[in-house]
Amino acid sequence: MSSEGPAKEGLAPRLPPIVEASPGSFIFYSPAIPQTVRDVAMSLPTALFDYALPERLIAQTPAVRRDQSCLLVIDRHAHHVTHHVFGDLPRFLRGGDLLVRNNASVLPARLLAQRETGGRVECFLLRPAATGASTAGSTDEWWCLLRPARKLPAGATFAREGAFLATVRAREGDGLARVAFSTPGGESIVAVANRLGEVPLPPYIHRRHTKDERRQDLERYQTVYADRAQQVAVAAPTAGLHFTPELLARLTGDGVRFADLTLHVGLGTFRPIAAENVEQHVIHRETYEISAATQHDLTQPTGRRIAVGTTSVRTIEDFLSRVPSTAAASCKAEAGLFIYPPFTFRGVDALITNFHQPRSTLLCLVAAFLSPGATDGIAWIKEIYAEAIAHDYRFLSYGDAMLVL
Repeated sequence: MSSEGPAKEGLAPRLPPIVEASPGSFIFYSPAIPQTVRDVAMSLPTALFDYALPERLIAQTPAVRRDQSCLLVIDRHAHHVTHHVFGDLPRFLRGGDLLVRNNASVLPARLLAQRETGGRVECFLLRPAATGASTAGSTDEWWCLLRPARKLPAGATFAREGAFLATVRAREGDGLARVAFSTPGGESIVAVANRLGEVPLPPYIHRRHTKDERRQDLERYQTVYADRAQQVAVAAPTAGLHFTPELLARLTGDGVRFADLTLHVGLGTFRPIAAENVEQHVIHRETYEISAATQHDLTQPTGRRIAVGTTSVRTIEDFLSRVPSTAAASCKAEAGLFIYPPFTFRGVDALITNFHQPRSTLLCLVAAFLSPGATDGIAWIKEIYAEAIAHDYRFLSYGDAMLVL
């Protein structure tokens, strides 16, 4: 099988064809990295991370069963790929392996309301503007995205009858608004969101906003191991969506261990790179929390550390860049790390991840992981994605997965 085709302007030259080794099994030749990529190792054009994604392959709904998503397994050392379903994951893990997962829970953060004139308002809760829990009669203040923004300056109000009254306290240059919420009886705005809010699906997933769709998305745009006390994400850590309680039990029985961390996933995860060169992009910052037990597992590993998703990778690598050896008390910090080739990984030995958007920071991270410390992964990721497209893999949040060993 060959994935050869005309090279696109601005992209790395194509690699030699993929060769079928056995049914469902393919091997990549291992050529030297294309000169065009080597020459820009210190200045990577964003165009290198572009590819044509057919709209029909953008998954609009999850697989009927979580662990029946497709799984593309990549052996980096042999340049070998095979096609499986996610339920086959135990075949590739062994006792002593550590699965590091993000246990953040997704808040139904999209609230619909009205202005005093009757105009429709969409309010997207991002993060609390101040720490501390709300008490009866108190006011919640949150950083939000508002639509229509130009009609909601500082001082404007909007409301949802019987649920909340909101006042815009301040506007920021980046489009954020600081909004104060008051509710009947002092109910927290988080409680209101859980009762009335819409699931914050990414913009490429389209909904008619029916009750059945909301019910399905509330269940499926959430990992089965999400900690409901950590309702701090406005986007799901999607690599974890493929796990079922049965699959987790099977892995535990095989001696695979689990370690949890919490990254407060923000909207920046959907933001494409707009800059001409990758290194000019300003990465979004996200808060994370790592317990002392998880720190110990990361700094004193007894097996492979397998990150479930790019959010886990970013947290692990940011943490280990600050605390490279000893673990102490629980750690809370803010990740500002942008991972792109060439990058040397300190604490991730294997990766489970979905298929990502063109020109995204997540695609940069996966390309870096395919060839740590080098830029070869830029060409490899394009070949791998071409292979997935040829086999009709489903892409993005509700799509299929890759296991990179």
